[in-house]
This record gives sequence, structure tokens and C-alpha cells, in this order.
Amino acid sequence: MKQSATFIPTLRETPADAEVKSHQLLLRAGFIRQNTSGIYSFLPLGKRVLDKVEKIIREEMENAGSVEVFLPAMQQAELWQETGRWYSYGDELMRLKDRNGREFALGATHEEVITDLLRDEIKSYKKLPLNLYQIQSKFRDEKRPRFGLLRGREFLMKDAYSFHSTTESLDETYDVMMQAYKNIFTRLGLDFRMVIADSGAIGGKDNHEFMVLSDIGEDTIAYSDTSSYAANIEMAQVNIEYSVPDITAEEMEKVETPDQKKIAEVAEFFGTDAENCIKTLVFKADEEFVVVLSRGDHEVNDVKVKHATDAKVVEMATPEEVKELIGCEIGSIGPVALPENIRVIADNAVKTIVNGIAGANEPGYHYKNVTPEQDFQVEKYADLRFIKEGDPSPDGQGTIRFAEGIEVGHIFKLGTRYSEDMKATILNDQGRAVPYIMGCYGIGVSRVVAAVAEQFNDDDGFTWPAVAAPYDVHVVPVNMKDDVQRETAAEIYTLLKSKRFEVLMDDRNERAGVKFADADLIGLPVRITVGKKAADGILEVKIRSTGETFEWKQEELLEQLEQVFQN
Repeated sequence: MKQSATFIPTLRETPADAEVKSHQLLLRAGFIRQNTSGIYSFLPLGKRVLDKVEKIIREEMENAGSVEVFLPAMQQAELWQETGRWYSYGDELMRLKDRNGREFALGATHEEVITDLLRDEIKSYKKLPLNLYQIQSKFRDEKRPRFGLLRGREFLMKDAYSFHSTTESLDETYDVMMQAYKNIFTRLGLDFRMVIADSGAIGGKDNHEFMVLSDIGEDTIAYSDTSSYAANIEMAQVNIEYSVPDITAEEMEKVETPDQKKIAEVAEFFGTDAENCIKTLVFKADEEFVVVLSRGDHEVNDVKVKHATDAKVVEMATPEEVKELIGCEIGSIGPVALPENIRVIADNAVKTIVNGIAGANEPGYHYKNVTPEQDFQVEKYADLRFIKEGDPSPDGQGTIRFAEGIEVGHIFKLGTRYSEDMKATILNDQGRAVPYIMGCYGIGVSRVVAAVAEQFNDDDGFTWPAVAAPYDVHVVPVNMKDDVQRETAAEIYTLLKSKRFEVLMDDRNERAGVKFADADLIGLPVRITVGKKAADGILEVKIRSTGETFEWKQEELLEQLEQVFQN
């Protein structure tokens, strides 16, 4: 492609609202443009990268036995109402009505639609397993779109769905798809980890996320420093045997604590450590209020609270709800003498507190010498806190360390979560109607583009890996008015194209400095500069990823390029 004939609007300055490197460079190098908050157009270079990523995904999906379909983006509300997600998915679901007042959603995900399709078509276990996938735009009304393609309101996603008659069949496909995902991200050269994850609004039990390690990642990975264990911090289990201190439980006493509300303030007031304080929070689990207790130096994990209460949706109670329920402000809540109808669950560490400090459910007062089971009752103890760096690894090997990651893929064992609600059944080998057993496998395609862009760059621009680069080679004639340079560049351009190299030629009448700056910014794997030495058959070649430069004879160009792209 000749650069004068395509659309690459490069920018010299970094846009003020672009916070991360990938977003800055994708804008500056002319790969994308923002239409509105969280919604982007892919320009020619960006579309070519997108196509490269899709090609790898399609190849690995085909190798895994998944077949491509294309499902509607507009989904009737009735399907989402069958599963209850119309009511529980939240404000991220974009809803609309047609001219007749019928309600629809713009597809945030496609479990309901694919289940509806299969329940009408597949009636026998003999036609299973079946694995279908699509690559399509998804829509989510993000409260705070940010980081360019990493968190948007419209984005491209590959979602696959598998259907089975047995759990053993699901397990087999899950493992195959897991390997396919590893292959995809490895081929793209990404530094990633597969981690244990929470299913969120999708549902299901067993699931794993694929995280690209990055300082700007919005997810924290907890991993062992000596084993392969890795989990999203929301799902990392705390396996610690807490010991009860060998002290006598004293009588509880109410103490006036004016203006002491935060754990650190209360601990300092009583001359103790935060770990001797009991943190009391109120959650709303579906429609039921639950008091959750943790040690003062620990943070309550709402995902674990959700699992402990078997709730679909868990959120913090509002200050108004707490006031109505308990009769005090949030900073004064404690577990002693709560209303009888409130459930109380506690993290395992709370069980070992003796003579602790807790709120008195009265502004300006706390209790000291508070001991669980003596001064208040707990319905259930469980692992309810976030794991901390330095905690033992849940697999018993090493200690936990943290890293930040960008989620690029997520695989789920859905089981019968959707097929039961939607009455999607098959006849099994005994002639009985049973619900489909399902799996779900997603990759954020446009997010992968951003993750690759985030990983492969330097101070001057992109350093695309060959598998994802929009073109293989950038041919740059320094002076288009020089007949030898212009004609030599045209010869190289034609030759390389005939050998199936993807070539971008900068045939613009621009200064050399502008051309070189744009070439570095765009970041194709190889730049061939056709300059003054072209008259002697000498070309200057730059390997973008390393910055190395060479002088090659024109007649050895093909041989040298083949070696570069084989490495």
C-alpha cells in the first residue's frame, strides 16, 4: 500500500485525555480515533492489526473444533428475563425499545441468544458435543470508560459456547479451549498468566481468566513466588491456620470515643493494633442484609461474600439503609446487640480475636474486650477477606506476591445455569429430557489489540511483533524527487509484494525527518530506507524492535528479509 493512498493521520503531540501508552500511541500513530466516550473507529492501520489478531483466533478456534456463527446484536428482553439477568445484570446492559414498545438489549454477551437457538434445533445427545463461536461487537454502558480500547462501551469480542450431554464432555472441551487460549496469547508474544477467576454476571462455577501482565492493569493477580499458582485477587483463597492467643477473655466495656471512626483512629485511641479491632460492614445480598465481620487489618472481599451467602448480587448497604437497619452511622457499627433478624457472618480470622475492639452501634462509642461467641454470635465463619502479599500460597508452596494484569480472555464452565432457566433440554442416552451442559469462552479482541500495543512500544512509537503488525515492511524513499530513489523504491515495493510480503511505502513528498518519525511511530518490524546510496545498490535497513541498523545490497534483500521473519 502506498502511504499517499491510505489514511494514516499521525499526531506529533500526545492527546491530553490519553492516560496510558497504548491509548496515546494508537491515537498518535493514526490507528484509531475516538467517536465519543468509550467508542472508537478503527482506521486502516488499526483494522489491519485487528484482522491479524482475528486470524490467529480463528485458526486456533478451528483447531479446537469450534465453528463460526454470527448472532444478532439486538436481543429481545424476553430471553434475558427467562434467566433473570434482565433484572440482575445492572446498568451496564444497554436497553432500548422499538417503535412498538417492545424491549431489547444490545448484546453485552450472548448466552441467552445461543441457548435459545440450540434449544430449538438440537434435541438429542447424539448431536453433541457442539462448539460454536462468533466475533462480534459487544455493548456495555461502562460508568467510566477509560484507557482507550481497554475499557470501552462498544468493543469487539470473540465468544464461544459449547454444549454437552455429560460433565466429562464439558471437561474435555474446557481443557481443549484452555490450550487454544494459551496458543493464541503465546503466538501474539504476550506476557500472560492464566489465573483462577470469579464468573461475575456470566454465572457458572469453574473458570479461569487470562491476564496480560501490565503496570496499568485494572486487575490484581495473586501468585506464588515458588509455584505455578495464580488467581485473580478476588478468588485467591486464604489458607491460614489462625491461633487463639492464650489470654483470658475479660468483661466487655463501653468506652466513649469522640470522633474516632476509622480503624486506624480507633486502634490508636485504644493503644492497640488494627488486627485487634473488629471491622463491621453491612452488605445487601440480593434482597437480604448481612453483617460481615473481618479483622481490622484485613479487607472484606465482596466476591467471597457473594459465594458465602449464595447470592447473585452483593453490594454495600447505603448509609441510609444502615441507619434504618441498625440505627447508627457506618463508622459506629459493631457486632454486639444487633437486631435479631440480621445474619452475621465473619472471616476466619475473627474467630481468634480475644478482648478486641468493636463499634457499639452508637455514635461516639466503642466496646473494648469484645470476644466472639462470648459477646456476640456468628452464624458462619468462612474465608471472606482479600489475600495479602506475604500470605502463604493457597497451594502450600511459597508465599503470595502481587502483579497487575489486563484481562484479555475468560473461560467458564456454565453447567446448566442457562439451560435450566430457559428449559433447553435434550434426550439423553436413556431417553430422558435433561438440560444442556454448557461452557463459555470469551476473548476481548479489541482489548487484545490494546494489550499488544501496551507491551510492544518504546519512546519513539510501536515495536509491533510480526504476527500483529499492520504491514511487514516500511519502504521509505528519502527524496521522491530523486529519480534513482523513487524508481528503486518502486522496484523494491513491487518485488516484495510479489513475494507475499505486506508492504507500506512512504511515497509522500515529505521531509526525511517527518518520514522517519512517522515510521518509528507506526512501528513496522522492518524499515528499508532508500537514500543516496541507492545509486550504488545499497539500502539502509532498520529492525524496529531492536533498533539495529544494517546496510544490505539490493540483490540480497529477499534472502536477508526471509531470515529476519523466520527468527
